[in-house]
Amino acid sequence: MNNPYRGRFAPSPTGALHRGSLVAALASWLDARAHGGTWLVRIEDIDPPRHRPGAELQQLQCLARFGMVPDEPVLRQSSRGPAYEAALQRLARAGLVYTCSCSRSAIAARDPASPARYPGTCRSRPAGGPGAQRFRVPEGRTTMRDRARGEITQDVQAEVGDFVLRRSDGLWAYQLAVVVDDAWQGISDVVRGADLLDNTPRQIVLQRALGLPVPNHLHVPLVTDAKGRKLSKEDQDAPLESADPLGELERALRHLGFEATGATDLAGFQRRAIAAWRARHGAAIAIS
Repeated sequence: MNNPYRGRFAPSPTGALHRGSLVAALASWLDARAHGGTWLVRIEDIDPPRHRPGAELQQLQCLARFGMVPDEPVLRQSSRGPAYEAALQRLARAGLVYTCSCSRSAIAARDPASPARYPGTCRSRPAGGPGAQRFRVPEGRTTMRDRARGEITQDVQAEVGDFVLRRSDGLWAYQLAVVVDDAWQGISDVVRGADLLDNTPRQIVLQRALGLPVPNHLHVPLVTDAKGRKLSKEDQDAPLESADPLGELERALRHLGFEATGATDLAGFQRRAIAAWRARHGAAIAIS
């Protein structure tokens, strides 16, 4: 028997939503509605130094203005520390966590050809104590299937190395928080921007290590500026035109590869957009 469809949109409160945010939100909302599922909003507020006052409320109000209201109460990651700690300790007991005291500059200097890859300098150290807590990534390739892009494989150890679960300042890292919360909320399908595609293999190796289910994935095209740069909430890129929500939604739908609906109101847009999405993506999902 299939599990119920549950999807989510998960912004960080670093600024107002922009046109790229709307594309990601609309895609996740349409996918949930096309499959008769539940759509959630999760606020990823685990990095307080980057937060902007009032951003969360502004984001939720913006989504509502565009006809996207979550079906359940909003989850804030700032309330989930004990769950992340429990997951970290579970991994530590399995020998999959160690303490790292390397700075970013030291990591980059060790291998200039791959400055972002962690070379395993502190792998012999135990977990706990001052410093970042890293996940001991297993060797071998991780394969995933994206609903739009097909099969994708990555050797996480060779390409990324052991990644951080809790930072040296005590803040939780995105990779751990997202897999713990997706499992806790019963997320069956993750629909998000293509900028997070290369994060997915890392999340899968964590899910397997924790014995958590792996959701289906669909990564949608990014909205970029004239120079090809991804838009940023922190830089207030491509602000949404609140006076023309229907026009913004039509623009977002066209970016996702669909024809404009030609609707004259929000309800009409939603009906036509859901039908178009269902025709293209409705049969591409297999929840197990």
